Amino acid sequence: MEVYALYGSSGTGKSSSALELAHRLEIEAIIDDGILIYQGRKVAGTSAKYEKTKIQAVKRAIFFYPDHTEEVKRIMGRLPISRLLVIGTSKRMIERIVTTLELPAPARFISIESIKPAQEIKAARYIRETQGKHVIPVPRVEVEKDFFQRIIASAQQIFSTRKEVIGETTIVQPAFSGGRIQVYEHVLKKIVQAACLRFTEVAQVHKSTYTFHDLPRLSVNLTLSVPFGTAIRPIVRQLQQALYDELDYCLNIAPASIDVTIQSVQIEASLTSK
Repeated sequence: MEVYALYGSSGTGKSSSALELAHRLEIEAIIDDGILIYQGRKVAGTSAKYEKTKIQAVKRAIFFYPDHTEEVKRIMGRLPISRLLVIGTSKRMIERIVTTLELPAPARFISIESIKPAQEIKAARYIRETQGKHVIPVPRVEVEKDFFQRIIASAQQIFSTRKEVIGETTIVQPAFSGGRIQVYEHVLKKIVQAACLRFTEVAQVHKSTYTFHDLPRLSVNLTLSVPFGTAIRPIVRQLQQALYDELDYCLNIAPASIDVTIQSVQIEASLTSK
């Protein structure tokens, strides 16, 4: 058996990327958060996402419980698995899982940053931290009945470039994922105003609005004061980048979009004496 390892910190989208990676590398089985997935179906184990506390979830994910470990080892021994993908938050965690399950050492370690764009990772972290959503890379019908009440979204099919079904994921909200991030509107408004008013071209910030329902989005209405003939588009692009950098630095929020509306433009007249 050839073992591959996918690692990255919690909430970076490893589970949602696992099926596509497995398809690309022709991997038949996945170990993720305590469960064994074979050809897109759960065949053994219990997901750590079913646990009530984070400590219990970690123990389940690293196969701390002997009966859990023996079940997964027994089923793996019966299946014709030539390639296996093990998912974990670090190389050390994966090495512990591999040792416990008596698997060969990983032939290749793959970081989530090497297969997923930084913007998508930030978006995944935002959803995890603010909404507590977790992904199980198996179809919804395989999620235990007593867990249905915490289902947030229906199963989502992931397709390859040839449009063949390679698997499904189910989005859940575990009991241990409590807690929310709250940012007060006046704080965001001050950050936006401070970033905009660094530009001499910005005469006034009229309004700034925010949406956090799905991904963070920002809209800003401005008045610009510029000399006649000044190109507006480059200024707007610089403003968007400055706002993105400021929110990322101050609040660790990477906006999915920043819409800048120029409400009015004041033309600075230059008077020359003869």
